[in-house]
Amino acid sequence: MDTPWATPMLYAALFIISTTAYFVYQMNSKPTPGSRIPLPPPSEIISLRIYPIKSCRGFEVHKTTLHKTGLDLGRKWMFIDAKTRNFLTIREISEMTLIHTALNAAGTELSISVQGKKDRVTIPACPSKEWLEQNTKYAKGTIWGAETDGYEYGADVNSIFTSFFGRPVSLVYKGPTPRLLAVNGAPELLGRTQNHHFADVMSLQVASQASIDELNSRLKSKGEDALTIERFRPNIVIRGGTPWEEDGWKRVRIVKPSGTGSSNPDFYQELSLPLRALQWLLGTGPLDLDVVARCARCQVPNVNPDTAVKHAKEPWDTLMKYRRVDDGGVAKYKPCFGMLCVPKNEGEIEVGMMVEVLETTDKHVYSVAKLKDL
Repeated sequence: MDTPWATPMLYAALFIISTTAYFVYQMNSKPTPGSRIPLPPPSEIISLRIYPIKSCRGFEVHKTTLHKTGLDLGRKWMFIDAKTRNFLTIREISEMTLIHTALNAAGTELSISVQGKKDRVTIPACPSKEWLEQNTKYAKGTIWGAETDGYEYGADVNSIFTSFFGRPVSLVYKGPTPRLLAVNGAPELLGRTQNHHFADVMSLQVASQASIDELNSRLKSKGEDALTIERFRPNIVIRGGTPWEEDGWKRVRIVKPSGTGSSNPDFYQELSLPLRALQWLLGTGPLDLDVVARCARCQVPNVNPDTAVKHAKEPWDTLMKYRRVDDGGVAKYKPCFGMLCVPKNEGEIEVGMMVEVLETTDKHVYSVAKLKDL
């Protein structure tokens, strides 16, 4: 027998949810008239790249899920020195790019192998708590001097990599203790608390093909080979229009491409505002990103991902001549390529979706500027 007040209570709850979502959506939906830099036209996503293991080779996908912690599986694992417990990085060991990762067709298993070697290991891509308790041990490690936790795999997984590194190492899966975003993603600058996995400072980098094409034109004029954008390890690559226009982004929105039905942005715009807001809240509508900082580069892009050979000069030397564009923190002394972003909501993302710039700024300062002041 139905409870007399059940239906009214359900309607009231839906009203509260939709109203709340409406106001949240309104706050995030429109381009800001006060943008200091003209809004560029939308640009297509042409590549999605996931790097499951910190500093190791990643892979491209056509479709995945964007979480507030970054793309699905992104840097959920890392290698540590089994004795010092410190993380291992491509900055010091360029050969880490020869460690390859791949997903099976079902997306349930992650295989890890060393380039040119027959041996490989296969582990669950999304291990359950029970699996981790039975097959790993809870342990601690450090990243940039800060302690973090994880689940450490055993010799059945680590042996081939211990041989590769020439010292005892362990593969570690991120543990339950939150790891806060750093630099401009830190709570005092971002204005909210948000976590990530084993990335250095943030888990989502957006880069433009137009910008690397411009860089390559400079390299080729010096007799150097063109580079692939993989050198910069971005997660989302857009086609881009004017090179480096991403320097001025503050807020962007990712929407489905033109077409029919729900994949048509015009169709989406014709929906009632409360319904669009509810879609935004539930993660079935557009994806919003705060663009919080330029990505200050180290010399990892000098490493050829196919061979692990590090070029003595390029592209570092060329970038240093014209891409020292930020006066904040370490960025004063480094070139910038790509933008560090923080997702505001979650949902499906795929190649072909469009990135729309909602707001621009000329106030990006690495590790200094607050999001609210941009």
